[in-house]
Amino acid sequence: MPKFQFQKSCVIAAAAGYAIFGLCPGAAAAESPSIFPTPREITPGSDFFLDEQTVIAVPAYPSEQDLFLARSLAGDLGDRFAVHLKTERLDRLDPDRHMILIGSISNPLVRMYCENHRLSLSAGDPGPEGYVLQTSGNIVLVAGSDESGAFYGLQSLRQLAFREQGQLRFKGVQVRDWPAKPFRGIKLYIPGRNNIPFFKRFIRDFMALYKYNTLIMEMNAAMRFERHPELNTGWVKFAQDTNYSRRHSPPGTPHDWETDSTHQDTADGGYLEKEEVADLAQFVKKYHIELIPELPSFTHAYYLMTEHPDLTETPGAKWPGVYCPSNPNSYRLLFDVYDEYIDLLKPKWVHAGHDELFQPVGLCPRCKDKDIGERFGEDVRTIHDYLASRGVAMIIWGDMLLEGVRGRGLQTRKAPDGFTYNVAGAMTPEQVSRLIPKDVLIFNWFWSTFDTGDGTSPTGQSEAEVESFDAQLDQMGFKQVFGNLHPNAENWRNRMKRSSIIGGAPSVWFATNEIGFGKDQLSDFLGGANMLWRGDELYGRSLSGVIQFMMPDIRTRFQGEAPPSRTETSIVPAHISDSFNMAPVEPGLGVNLAGMESATATLGKIPFDLSERAGKVAVIVGTDGAEKTGLPGDSGSMAIGEDPTSLIFLHAAARAATTRPGWALLWDQDDTADLLGWYEVVYEDGFITTIPIRYGVNIQEWNWAKRNSEWDYCYGADAVPLRGPQDNPITFFAYEWKNPRLGKKITEIRLKGTTGFRGAGPGFSSTYGPPIPKNAIILKAVSLVRKRD
Repeated sequence: MPKFQFQKSCVIAAAAGYAIFGLCPGAAAAESPSIFPTPREITPGSDFFLDEQTVIAVPAYPSEQDLFLARSLAGDLGDRFAVHLKTERLDRLDPDRHMILIGSISNPLVRMYCENHRLSLSAGDPGPEGYVLQTSGNIVLVAGSDESGAFYGLQSLRQLAFREQGQLRFKGVQVRDWPAKPFRGIKLYIPGRNNIPFFKRFIRDFMALYKYNTLIMEMNAAMRFERHPELNTGWVKFAQDTNYSRRHSPPGTPHDWETDSTHQDTADGGYLEKEEVADLAQFVKKYHIELIPELPSFTHAYYLMTEHPDLTETPGAKWPGVYCPSNPNSYRLLFDVYDEYIDLLKPKWVHAGHDELFQPVGLCPRCKDKDIGERFGEDVRTIHDYLASRGVAMIIWGDMLLEGVRGRGLQTRKAPDGFTYNVAGAMTPEQVSRLIPKDVLIFNWFWSTFDTGDGTSPTGQSEAEVESFDAQLDQMGFKQVFGNLHPNAENWRNRMKRSSIIGGAPSVWFATNEIGFGKDQLSDFLGGANMLWRGDELYGRSLSGVIQFMMPDIRTRFQGEAPPSRTETSIVPAHISDSFNMAPVEPGLGVNLAGMESATATLGKIPFDLSERAGKVAVIVGTDGAEKTGLPGDSGSMAIGEDPTSLIFLHAAARAATTRPGWALLWDQDDTADLLGWYEVVYEDGFITTIPIRYGVNIQEWNWAKRNSEWDYCYGADAVPLRGPQDNPITFFAYEWKNPRLGKKITEIRLKGTTGFRGAGPGFSSTYGPPIPKNAIILKAVSLVRKRD
């Protein structure tokens, strides 16, 4: 699929109507949404205090869903707050009991409460997946129109829990809520074995929490096959060959003509056992998420042909990506693979790919005289009919159905060595009408004019043209989902009125892992959740502000553990001012820290010493790139002299830098974020470990308050406003590093800048870009979490 790239300094207009967080030095930041996405109807109420008498009430004869909801809430409160509520079976409600009641309208206790309080709730009101949430007197009520509604009401309740002055409570609200669209999905790759724990946290503590209900998971040959184990072996060899040759496209392509992207990091280039895949599917289902396996066919089919090159449409390719639709053996192999997944997963849908037919046509002896549009359409119908015989519906990407997207007729291309060849344009409207069944669900990735960051849009069309594609698919009789969903949606509210558009799905085009999702995807994920549940837009600086405000909780859920600064009580500043070498103004990099806070700042329980020394305000180390900064590249020694549980660095970049998505360097995903420098941590025994400082991962620019984009957030560090003039607010970022060598004293730390770092190049190419622009790292303070007494 087309992959959107971005850099965090790009300019995108802010959405109106949402607060911008953390922009007012010296004033309290605007309050974060208590529930995200913000419910359709919400009014404040009285907080509900939890104590040892609070119980989770279930009926005397509870359903499995009633018990699951109760266990889920009890587990979440226990994990996050060490408060362990009991579940109690009741045959009636006692208004004097302090209780939490969660269930659908079919739950007799919920029905009794709604009747007693004249609360309107039915299967049609608020409607499918809708719910009511109330904190009232002694009872917290979460009541769903159906089981899914009760589940989503629970997700809202989870977000309302907080501790203040040692007391756990739910924020008081009255909520009535329901979704805008029924299909709310995320497309990703099946995780590799080492990333399964993260994947499960992502499902439970992100997708479910923010009310996504569909997971499109690309599988390829990433499950051990019984009928064709050679595909597993071939998949690993293919991934290794592509990564070890440092390529996005497979090596050994004749004339180096354009090919489909390889998706070689599906399952991290490996494969799982069937039992592991079955466990993932069961886990996903438990959280009210429909699992749709994606098994690319016709195109992006490398995984099928690694050990079956005789099936190729392009003879001579070392790793062919398109099979021959005129060869019956192609379907014998494909349907064997489909059957193993269908038998195990029993899905309602299979996403069969079918996008980006880039490779030359007319080279296959069986197909050279056949019309490519006919062959494409016949392939879709063949697969559709086979899936239908198994009781499974079909999804495809829709670019090959529209001439406005792929062009009319054959398209001439020239390879780098001058070789001229033809590639397929779209099917004709007559072919689409005749060959593509109308119950095929179409993923529309060509719905937006959004600038990808290198000066081009995915399709090159105007806003009116991309909106016309929605209408064309509608007129053809197809239902459609906006794939590659991102928050920069033109005319979103009006377009969503089209009944054929049933929802959307942000896409992840790199390996499923914590850092990649945190660094690159939160804008799409959270912006998409808002669009699909509320039905309106949240983007630009408003969205990045919301994300940064929510980041501590998101990061903790992604990582599965709280940082030491949340659990420990002894946190003290280190004294590094003797190493300060920076005046308030650094004109060569446009830095002006005049008016910055110079006493003490806190982030939660973390104190930072912000005192100045002899007119110097911070440590600054240069990052030399395309130009030299003239700044020192090494801070020198900064003494620590303790055995800390963690160190917290309060730092900022001198300038905005660049981060590109993980797919930009599949073999080196870390370096998709500009590496500005590193900390050296020196232990008492002389051992040295390093802490990379990467833009967007654990550092952001000092003038972040002037950001423009929804991607201007920092995954691994928290924003700390440090005052400054009204027109020049100053923000630093607190990054906590957990010490891996507990019990060993850290004698000193040093800060160093990189020289000539090169990250991912623009576009989708197997190259690094030029050296990054000059920059600098500014270190204002260090604090440490001490060991327990």
